[in-house]
Amino acid sequence: MSRTRSPPCAVASSPPSSKRCRDAHVAQRQSSDNHNRELCDAVRLIEGHLGLTGIFEPLLLARAALREQLAVLDKQVRETARTDPICKRLMTAPGVGAIVALTFRCAVDDPRRFTSSRSIGAFFGLTPRRYQSGETDRVGGISRAGDPAARAALFEAAHVIMTRVAKWSALKSWAVRVAQRRGAKRGKVALARKLAVVLHRMWVSETDFRYATKEA
Repeated sequence: MSRTRSPPCAVASSPPSSKRCRDAHVAQRQSSDNHNRELCDAVRLIEGHLGLTGIFEPLLLARAALREQLAVLDKQVRETARTDPICKRLMTAPGVGAIVALTFRCAVDDPRRFTSSRSIGAFFGLTPRRYQSGETDRVGGISRAGDPAARAALFEAAHVIMTRVAKWSALKSWAVRVAQRRGAKRGKVALARKLAVVLHRMWVSETDFRYATKEA
């Protein structure tokens, strides 16, 4: 016996499941315009194909639900950072947003346990390894010790300062000079280490970040 199948035109005329899928994605106002455009293209591609519709519609709906909950979590993170006085102070530094501030705050926990702000770089594994044996004294890459999430957050903040922050500061000026001498990647690592020192000092002294005028 042959099964009766709906003609392709019936699927192309927006069946209920396809319409729910499309409407659920379009309704995600937190998504960017590019995301919505790509999503609508994906929905149009599967319409008219019974097999693909049954396979991809649940995946697209699950993706929409995940993005919706991700937007909720992102809002909670930003609100937490805005209501925390320490995070608000840390976010006055260039390149430091809610995630970087919260990550740094949680990783350090108690700033008083560091006798010097300079030791914070080694705590996050941003200082170079050093191999010494007899007359051999070799400096290698960074140790990568400590919290990898905090180290990645500091490096991302350094990247933002070097590439996206337009406002000039003594911190950026110093990093640009290092990058000119030693390369962009090493400059960003050095900036991430110095940024950790600056953030710790801001935390301990309870002062906001102070910008300086661009050097002549």
